[in-house]
Amino acid sequence: MSNSRDLLAQLVRFDTTSRESNLALIDFVRTYLQGHGVVCELVFNAQKSKANLLATLGPAGVPGIVLSGHTDVVPVDGQRWTVAPFDLTEKDGKLYGRGTADMKGYIACVLACVPALVQAPLRMPVHIALSYDEEVGCLGVRSLIERFHAQPVKPLLCVIGEPTELKPVLGHKGKLGMRCQIHGAACHSANAPSGVNAIEYAARLISELVRLGETLTAEQHLDAQFDPPFSTVQTGVISGGKALNIVPQDCSFDFEVRALPNQNPWQVADQLRGYAEHTLLPAMQAVSAQCAISFSELSSYPGLATSLQSQAAEWIAQFCGSRDYGTVAFGTEGGLFDQAGIPTVVCGPGSMEQGHKPDEFISLEQLAACDRMLERVVAFVSQ
Repeated sequence: MSNSRDLLAQLVRFDTTSRESNLALIDFVRTYLQGHGVVCELVFNAQKSKANLLATLGPAGVPGIVLSGHTDVVPVDGQRWTVAPFDLTEKDGKLYGRGTADMKGYIACVLACVPALVQAPLRMPVHIALSYDEEVGCLGVRSLIERFHAQPVKPLLCVIGEPTELKPVLGHKGKLGMRCQIHGAACHSANAPSGVNAIEYAARLISELVRLGETLTAEQHLDAQFDPPFSTVQTGVISGGKALNIVPQDCSFDFEVRALPNQNPWQVADQLRGYAEHTLLPAMQAVSAQCAISFSELSSYPGLATSLQSQAAEWIAQFCGSRDYGTVAFGTEGGLFDQAGIPTVVCGPGSMEQGHKPDEFISLEQLAACDRMLERVVAFVSQ
């Protein structure tokens, strides 16, 4: 196999923070794959500033395996790095740099196994699927998954290479991110009762969110496979008001629901909307008919719950050498693949304990272990 460490060094040099373009990295991967005779398809966003990459090695029209990863990384702004975040630094058996764990380490290992795949007599295809904008709501992968819908047969398995220390993960929670905007009625604070205080109504909505979140901790809703074992609700951003002596006319806040795979996060949003429309708005509009409360979706992706008895679970156990199946607290693109009818698991090198943090790293041992896992994948898909 090619050297996954050297490929990782190349990948880390590309600043693919979600706010930036990923096209330079995609062009590097495409050139690398073309150098091995592999044809790639790019799926661009509307602005042509970002692209997914899909490459297939092996026979067409046969169900195969997807090796999937996202190319974007989180920002380094405000973090105290002791090494250059976009240059690979090796120290004490660890490789430091933004994205090493989440998840360019896995992508490097996938690219490193391409020469072996090209040489192998493949009985089923291996699809390499690289996406953009995973970190901001799993946005890019949706158009990539549509390409699989257009094919005559669907893959048998998708391996999402998020960092799990190469332990097989079969489940994660889904997420719904929402923004609530409250429009009240401004006036001088000396005459506050004649206005409608948007911040105070936002506070009442947030208090209702807290109450709704508490109901999700009831025993009948728990799933011990997850930590925490219940769906969670939290408000992360709030903005409103102009000055202390003005009753605020506008306020907005962002909240999220991280739901167990068998629960619908929209139920929380719908209950909050009902509370707004039936309890709060009548009182607000009794003062000013112009008052309003609106909700808009920021992002969403489904949870993942692959069965322990599934073929997908059996295969990933063979590949990674472990049946210590688990779940993770963070979300992945896996739920979207699974929703599209492609059995999906999460298994990749490194740990999310290092992801999103300054001095992010992956160990050389984990990179080598991922190389060995992919060697077993190559053997499995060969005749």
